[in-house]
Amino acid sequence: MHIMEGYLPGQWCLIWIVISLIIVAYGIYQIKKIVDETPESKALLAVSGAFMFILSSLKLPSVTGSCSHPCGNGLGAALFGPAVTAVLATIVLLFQAILLAHGGLTTLGANIFSMGIVGPFIAWIVYKGLTKANVSSTIAIFFAAFLGDLLTYVATSFQLAIAFPTPSFGTALVNFLTIFAITQVPLAIGEGILTVIIWDRLKEYKPKLLDKLGALAPNEA
Repeated sequence: MHIMEGYLPGQWCLIWIVISLIIVAYGIYQIKKIVDETPESKALLAVSGAFMFILSSLKLPSVTGSCSHPCGNGLGAALFGPAVTAVLATIVLLFQAILLAHGGLTTLGANIFSMGIVGPFIAWIVYKGLTKANVSSTIAIFFAAFLGDLLTYVATSFQLAIAFPTPSFGTALVNFLTIFAITQVPLAIGEGILTVIIWDRLKEYKPKLLDKLGALAPNEA
């Protein structure tokens, strides 16, 4: 996913950074509000960010000759919402660009938009929708993590097709989706399973905190 340094045209770098900064700014406000109301959630914020950093640093070769990685954005989205997850993703992507040469600074806005905004927003919508329907939070978190991961790559495919519509946007989109989205399915399933394991431990050891954050299904609260 991480679009490398210097790959996108300048105008698209600027567009994505402006859009992303608006969401990140709101996310910072949300973090302050959450920490003020629930100080004990600080450690969970750190865990969510660390989970995203570790998983999204695992670059794995894909069958298309490119590489893929899990995203880790579903956990934070389910716990704190997409705007907060955008802030966590910004920190993760910044460190990865500087320390691991994974992604870039000029493409930071584009990478935040896909992994920190689109993926988490989808994950949050899925999680909230399923839990409000009284689906177990364990099942909901699997689908949230799975779709949050997969839609991150779909978003990146759209970004690249818009920037490089050769020979046409439709053809470019299909090509990028084939490279990134289809080969991501097994990784997204694996991320869903891993997120479930962590989620169940949180439910076991921190049920009151999850309830306070409004992260449990109504029949689990």
